[in-house]
Amino acid sequence: MKGCLVMAKIKLDLHDIYNKGQDIDRELQRVIEEACQKKIRLIEIIPGKGSGQLKKRVLRFFEQKEIKKLYHRIDKDSKNFGRLFVHLRF
Repeated sequence: MKGCLVMAKIKLDLHDIYNKGQDIDRELQRVIEEACQKKIRLIEIIPGKGSGQLKKRVLRFFEQKEIKKLYHRIDKDSKNFGRLFVHLRF
């Protein structure tokens, strides 16, 4: 498709593991590694709406020094409170 730019992204839905702390961190780490390996610049993370605790946990994960250097910004979806977009840097 000439003239069409498709931006690849990886999607991680945390609904199934929302109450399993170690699994959440493991999945976040896995998705970052996969995105870096495949040179995919966008990760969509769905912590869901709920109480907001899972979203806070995800944001804390991304504040870690070794993780923070891998991305340049995190956008909160203005239309969907339960979704985040992480923009990686290469």
